[in-house]
Amino acid sequence: MSSFYSKTNLPSNEDIQNTFKDFKDNQIISCIDYFEKRKRSRCHIYSYPYQLKHYDNITNNFRDGLFKYVCEVSLYDEHPFEHEFFLRITQSFPLLETLTVINEQRQNNKRFRKSKNENEDLLIVKYPHLIQLNLREAHTDYHEQFLFDTKTCLSNDVHIRMNYRLAKKVTRYFRRNTSRNNCAKLSYILFYKKSKFPEHLKDYFPHATYILIIIISSFK
Repeated sequence: MSSFYSKTNLPSNEDIQNTFKDFKDNQIISCIDYFEKRKRSRCHIYSYPYQLKHYDNITNNFRDGLFKYVCEVSLYDEHPFEHEFFLRITQSFPLLETLTVINEQRQNNKRFRKSKNENEDLLIVKYPHLIQLNLREAHTDYHEQFLFDTKTCLSNDVHIRMNYRLAKKVTRYFRRNTSRNNCAKLSYILFYKKSKFPEHLKDYFPHATYILIIIISSFK
């Protein structure tokens, strides 16, 4: 993976393919992103089939494919990750165990579906091997994306990091039925919090062996 500070020195996919034209045994995949807010670009270059166990900083420009050795993935973009994107991720990484989502943008299609009342038509995203999920730097919509059983089916015994304020909002103060099933599958919860916990919190996470608290001075 390479980083560039402007669009001007960013290579094209054609340039990259020409650079690796002598690599006959493997297909060379390249993916280029420019992040307007950070004024930086990033280029992923890898040979396919992919042999590593991790794949970092996947964006919406992800080229798909089957990554049968990868068990750790991080997602980052300045554009929203829609529900269909997470379906693509689970299809490409069937043995996914650790997932980090970094995205501060709200989902666009969620608002469209809500206005059309089409949420019931969503295919549920399944994570049969997931054991660690980090939503600490994710927008409210991604807390909803992973906690609602109408959108996601988590495996049992998941360790999760999430923003307490956002989790409280999504679960309607830890009383919402739509998020109860997935919350019951969490075994280790690390909250980044700013306020007191309600007394019924542990009832909402009945299988959580540990609920840890990290107090921070402010939230984004």
